[in-house]
Amino acid sequence: MNKNILVITIFAIGLLESCTTAILDEGTVDTLPPITRMVTYSSDVETIMFNRCVTCHGGSAPQSGLDLTNYQNTRFSAEMGSLIQRMNNTTNPMPPNGLVSPELRQIMDKWVTDGFLEN
Repeated sequence: MNKNILVITIFAIGLLESCTTAILDEGTVDTLPPITRMVTYSSDVETIMFNRCVTCHGGSAPQSGLDLTNYQNTRFSAEMGSLIQRMNNTTNPMPPNGLVSPELRQIMDKWVTDGFLEN
Protein backbone atom coordinates (compact mmCIF):
# COMPACT_ATOMS: atom_id res chain seq x y z
CA MET A 1 0.00 0.00 0.00
CA ASN A 2 2.83 2.43 0.81
CA LYS A 3 4.25 1.83 -2.67
CA ASN A 4 0.91 2.88 -4.25
CA ILE A 5 0.81 6.05 -2.16
CA LEU A 6 4.37 6.86 -3.19
CA VAL A 7 3.56 6.38 -6.89
CA ILE A 8 0.40 8.50 -6.63
CA THR A 9 2.28 11.21 -4.74
CA ILE A 10 5.05 11.35 -7.35
CA PHE A 11 2.46 11.44 -10.14
CA ALA A 12 0.54 14.25 -8.40
CA ILE A 13 3.69 16.30 -7.89
CA GLY A 14 4.53 15.87 -11.56
CA LEU A 15 1.08 17.11 -12.55
CA LEU A 16 1.28 20.11 -10.24
CA GLU A 17 4.69 21.12 -11.54
CA SER A 18 3.40 21.08 -15.10
CA CYS A 19 0.57 23.49 -14.22
CA THR A 20 1.53 27.12 -14.43
CA THR A 21 -0.04 30.49 -14.71
CA ALA A 22 2.68 31.65 -17.07
CA ILE A 23 1.73 33.95 -19.88
CA LEU A 24 1.80 32.27 -23.25
CA ASP A 25 4.64 33.38 -25.45
CA GLU A 26 2.92 35.06 -28.34
CA GLY A 27 6.09 36.72 -29.52
CA THR A 28 7.35 40.11 -28.51
CA VAL A 29 6.95 43.63 -29.75
CA ASP A 30 10.55 43.47 -30.96
CA THR A 31 9.81 40.60 -33.36
CA LEU A 32 6.96 42.39 -35.15
CA PRO A 33 7.40 44.40 -38.33
CA PRO A 34 7.54 48.10 -37.45
CA ILE A 35 4.44 50.25 -37.68
CA THR A 36 5.16 52.85 -40.36
CA ARG A 37 2.03 55.00 -39.99
CA MET A 38 1.29 57.52 -37.27
CA VAL A 39 -0.63 56.09 -34.31
CA THR A 40 -3.30 58.28 -32.72
CA TYR A 41 -5.54 58.00 -29.71
CA SER A 42 -8.80 58.32 -31.65
CA SER A 43 -7.84 55.82 -34.37
CA ASP A 44 -5.91 53.24 -32.36
CA VAL A 45 -5.48 53.69 -28.62
CA GLU A 46 -9.09 54.49 -27.69
CA THR A 47 -10.25 51.09 -28.96
CA ILE A 48 -7.57 49.32 -26.92
CA MET A 49 -8.58 51.22 -23.79
CA PHE A 50 -12.28 50.51 -24.24
CA ASN A 51 -11.77 46.84 -25.07
CA ARG A 52 -9.14 46.07 -22.43
CA CYS A 53 -9.11 48.69 -19.67
CA VAL A 54 -12.28 50.65 -18.98
CA THR A 55 -14.20 47.72 -17.56
CA CYS A 56 -12.14 48.33 -14.41
CA HIS A 57 -10.72 51.78 -15.08
CA GLY A 58 -13.90 53.62 -16.01
CA GLY A 59 -17.32 54.49 -14.70
CA SER A 60 -18.19 56.42 -11.57
CA ALA A 61 -15.63 54.62 -9.36
CA PRO A 62 -12.66 53.51 -11.49
CA GLN A 63 -10.34 50.99 -9.89
CA SER A 64 -7.29 52.59 -8.22
CA GLY A 65 -8.79 55.98 -9.10
CA LEU A 66 -7.50 55.54 -12.65
CA ASP A 67 -10.03 56.60 -15.30
CA LEU A 68 -8.94 55.61 -18.80
CA THR A 69 -12.12 56.65 -20.61
CA ASN A 70 -10.71 59.69 -22.38
CA TYR A 71 -7.65 61.03 -24.16
CA GLN A 72 -6.45 63.34 -21.39
CA ASN A 73 -6.47 60.69 -18.67
CA THR A 74 -4.94 58.01 -20.89
CA ARG A 75 -2.17 60.33 -22.04
CA PHE A 76 -1.45 61.43 -18.47
CA SER A 77 -1.23 57.81 -17.32
CA ALA A 78 1.02 56.87 -20.23
CA GLU A 79 3.21 59.95 -19.82
CA MET A 80 3.38 60.34 -16.04
CA GLY A 81 2.01 57.08 -14.71
CA SER A 82 2.73 53.42 -15.21
CA LEU A 83 0.25 52.54 -17.97
CA ILE A 84 2.79 51.44 -20.59
CA GLN A 85 5.06 49.72 -18.07
CA ARG A 86 2.17 47.71 -16.62
CA MET A 87 0.92 46.75 -20.09
CA ASN A 88 4.41 45.35 -20.80
CA ASN A 89 5.05 43.79 -17.39
CA THR A 90 5.04 39.99 -17.61
CA THR A 91 5.03 39.45 -13.83
CA ASN A 92 2.39 42.07 -12.92
CA PRO A 93 0.52 42.80 -16.15
CA MET A 94 -2.42 45.00 -16.91
CA PRO A 95 -4.94 43.72 -17.52
CA PRO A 96 -4.31 41.32 -14.64
CA ASN A 97 -5.47 38.26 -16.60
CA GLY A 98 -2.40 38.53 -18.85
CA LEU A 99 -0.59 40.69 -21.32
CA VAL A 100 -2.46 42.06 -24.27
CA SER A 101 -1.13 40.88 -27.61
CA PRO A 102 2.28 42.07 -28.81
CA GLU A 103 0.51 43.87 -31.66
CA LEU A 104 -1.56 45.98 -29.24
CA ARG A 105 1.46 46.69 -27.06
CA GLN A 106 3.35 47.77 -30.16
CA ILE A 107 0.55 50.22 -31.01
CA MET A 108 0.76 51.68 -27.52
CA ASP A 109 4.54 52.00 -27.74
CA LYS A 110 4.26 53.69 -31.16
CA TRP A 111 1.66 56.12 -29.79
CA VAL A 112 4.19 57.18 -27.16
CA THR A 113 6.97 57.46 -29.75
CA ASP A 114 4.73 59.50 -32.06
CA GLY A 115 4.09 62.02 -29.28
CA PHE A 116 0.68 61.00 -27.87
CA LEU A 117 -1.28 62.23 -30.90
CA GLU A 118 -5.01 62.64 -30.31
CA ASN A 119 -6.40 62.66 -33.89
